[in-house]
Amino acid sequence: MKLGLGTAALGRPQYINVRTETCDNSNLTEFRKQSFAVLEAAYNLGVRYFDTAPGYGLAEALVLEWVQTKSDNSIEIATKWGYTYTANFDLNASVHEVKEHSLSKLKEQWNYSKQLLPYLKVFQIHSATLETGVLENAEVLEQLAFLKKEHNLKIGLTTTGTNQVEVIKKALHILVDGESVFDAFQVTYNFLDQSLLEISSELISQNKSIVIKEALANGRVFKNENYAHYSEVYAILDRLSKKHCVGVDAISLKYCAQTIPNSIVLSGASTEEQLKENLKMNSFTLSTDEIELLNSLKVSPELYWTERKKLAWN
Repeated sequence: MKLGLGTAALGRPQYINVRTETCDNSNLTEFRKQSFAVLEAAYNLGVRYFDTAPGYGLAEALVLEWVQTKSDNSIEIATKWGYTYTANFDLNASVHEVKEHSLSKLKEQWNYSKQLLPYLKVFQIHSATLETGVLENAEVLEQLAFLKKEHNLKIGLTTTGTNQVEVIKKALHILVDGESVFDAFQVTYNFLDQSLLEISSELISQNKSIVIKEALANGRVFKNENYAHYSEVYAILDRLSKKHCVGVDAISLKYCAQTIPNSIVLSGASTEEQLKENLKMNSFTLSTDEIELLNSLKVSPELYWTERKKLAWN
């Protein structure tokens, strides 16, 4: 099973999560050093797919610095365009990131991201939505098609929110000069929000790449007294965790990998220890009955995303 490393938590001390403890921002040099060490540990543990973005604080620059120490053409880097990080590592910032899906933002961020070549394999619209109109912006789509041909890239998009499937369906029908623009889809998926299953067979039949993000539901898969309505979820995960001698994280990641075949499942690990725990997903297989049991835990996308919107940056 292919585990990739998402770098949001490596590039900025705050991220949307259920954690309540605050982060120490006082030593960004130390934070940066630790994040660099996690990238190196991931590589040494066999991870070869790294997902980053300019909206992730230091992450893209850190990945660029790290990959320049390597000479290994099996490394694949995916980055994105469309978000600018604005918090400047201030825990109390009222705005952490700003979305802009304009042609000028695409060109500006590409001018930095292209330094990741030849390891850069996937270039994605960061959180494509119907509301920004990016999927109807002919100039943007033509530029993406140009970059695809010019640099032999997969062009992709990431999705967020209740209408993920609608966004994917629209993207699948977008052509430039008679050719499909989008090859890769990075989608929120876990046993709570299973909406990806509505379209996954279509994506697979069209030979599209599927990358799964938020497999741990921003930490909601871990037992939390603030989510009393998930008591059954936590009991089932605890049982499976003990049976397979792995953590709840590995159970959650394995569920995604088994139910969306040939996908890349992203780890959001911020330490080597977390990464090692995540990689235990490769030490066992969930039975058909166990998959069915986890399937039964799904909630409506509306509930899932309403809960997510209430999570704090911490």
